[in-house]
Amino acid sequence: MDQPLILVTNDDGMFAPGIKALVEVASKFGEVVVIAPDSPQSGQGHAITITKPLRLNKVDAFPGVLAYECSGTPVDCVKLAKSVILNGRKIDLCVSGINHGSNASINIIYSGTMSAAMEASVEGIPSIGFSYLDYSFEAEFDASKYYAEVIIQFTLQNGFGDAKLLNVNIPKLPLNEIKGIKVCHQAEGNWTEEFIESKDPRGESYYWMTGEFFLESQDEDSDIWALRNGYVSIVPSMHDLTHYSALGSLKPLENVSHEFATKE
Repeated sequence: MDQPLILVTNDDGMFAPGIKALVEVASKFGEVVVIAPDSPQSGQGHAITITKPLRLNKVDAFPGVLAYECSGTPVDCVKLAKSVILNGRKIDLCVSGINHGSNASINIIYSGTMSAAMEASVEGIPSIGFSYLDYSFEAEFDASKYYAEVIIQFTLQNGFGDAKLLNVNIPKLPLNEIKGIKVCHQAEGNWTEEFIESKDPRGESYYWMTGEFFLESQDEDSDIWALRNGYVSIVPSMHDLTHYSALGSLKPLENVSHEFATKE
């Protein structure tokens, strides 16, 4: 039986500890191909490169694993993997991460890790983004590897159901203190930004963005509640941004636009 073909990517770069951990886990299940940015790309969201050429550099990063660094964004990595590196081969699973830091709640919008996984899902590839709530380069990934293995094995054997994209976040706890997995919805929240102004040596102003996460809700079915209470959160996500429940209330605009045009 042919092994599954698994694409591994991230937004922290080829030599981040998180992607090393994810390659180690993914290699237990099939043929692994890695394409990752050649520099950190956190916060790039779903950006693509259209104003300059993209470059690929084959690297010997993981023994026995085909790996390339890409000069572009995480989304560029997935596009090049599908169309150039793998040249149309069927990819059975894309896994992105393991990100250093949370991508729960609204953070999925800004995340390069999750945007890479989302791009793969747009292409019809079942995809999982993994994030660990520890920003340290020296973070311990034992718990993350354990749950990544559990989730990858389950999805390869059972599929994703109606979903194509999973957003997985793992709390910063030792493995024996994590209570298990919660399948959740995305918590409502947002960032309140503040910009710190300083002067460069020429006297010109520059700004550093800081911010604080403001949680609007954390009911017991949300990812933030799960993480704060010691669970791994899994949010089935999608790239269709339609707010379906609002369609009916806005339907009258169809008549209003017609009436306005006739008055003109």
